Amino acid sequence: MIRRRELIGLLGATAGLLLPARAQQPRPVIGFLHQGSAEPSANSNAFKKGLSEAGIDNPGIEDRVANGHYDRLPALAAELVRDQVTVIAANFLPAALAAKAATQTIPIVFLSGSDPIKSGLVSSINQPTGNVTGIAPMFTLLETKNLELLHELVPGITATAVLANLTNPNAGHQLKDLQAAARILGQELVVLPGSNEQEIDKSFASMPERQIGALVVTADGFLISRQDQIVGSAARYAVPTMYPLSQYVAAGGLMSYGANLRDAFRQTGIYVGKILKGTNPADLPVLQPTKVEFVLNLKTAKALGLEVPPKLLALADEVIE
Repeated sequence: MIRRRELIGLLGATAGLLLPARAQQPRPVIGFLHQGSAEPSANSNAFKKGLSEAGIDNPGIEDRVANGHYDRLPALAAELVRDQVTVIAANFLPAALAAKAATQTIPIVFLSGSDPIKSGLVSSINQPTGNVTGIAPMFTLLETKNLELLHELVPGITATAVLANLTNPNAGHQLKDLQAAARILGQELVVLPGSNEQEIDKSFASMPERQIGALVVTADGFLISRQDQIVGSAARYAVPTMYPLSQYVAAGGLMSYGANLRDAFRQTGIYVGKILKGTNPADLPVLQPTKVEFVLNLKTAKALGLEVPPKLLALADEVIE
């Protein structure tokens, strides 16, 4: 005879065998589309920190890297779509445009320094529609200020160069704004191409003959990935250089004026995490970080024989000595 307690246990075990196993939730996969090289650890760690803040830990990540060959981005974006990633994080404008052209269903979170409306990423900042939203630090709107600050440090120059990746769809807008600012300052602006490593080397080598007195490096994902090459060349040719990001200055560059890229990556991670938790991209307004940083490297200034005016020192958010 089976006792009542044994019968209940037997029935419970049998029921457990009859019930279907609970379906495991698939691990979310983030497709990371880079227009330059893969991000340095500081930026990728900031992105992961943002994911963690949103409650997402240890997701799968599929990297697709164009290494500055922007014509490869459409195929790389199509690969992520075929792989059915859960969400695409697109770094900077060319990558974001390629991702948007590749899918209207997979959520996309961009990080772009360009105006997201003028560039065609979204039709509204506060109420983006469809599957696209992101972080817009507006680096490209700060480049005229970069030129003005550089003029404050080296006022006697007549010719300033601008290093630009001319394959970037935003290059035309960047150069137009810089040329307008140069006219106001009474300077000649010389455009130097930098769409690959060889062009960067040739552009720097041409500066002495052209009597270039200073250089502005534009905001571009490929140029950011060539940070060490650019900073090293600026030192070799002894050209005072203004950069769009503080990471150049931390690597030995002279000065920078722009948004904090590391924090922008953290915010991108937060948005990707929210989408993975179920938020619709259209319910996430495009974030526009308002804080900008002016960073000076006094050691580099001294190596260039430059005396930093007290006015610039007072304006600096950070001084590297």
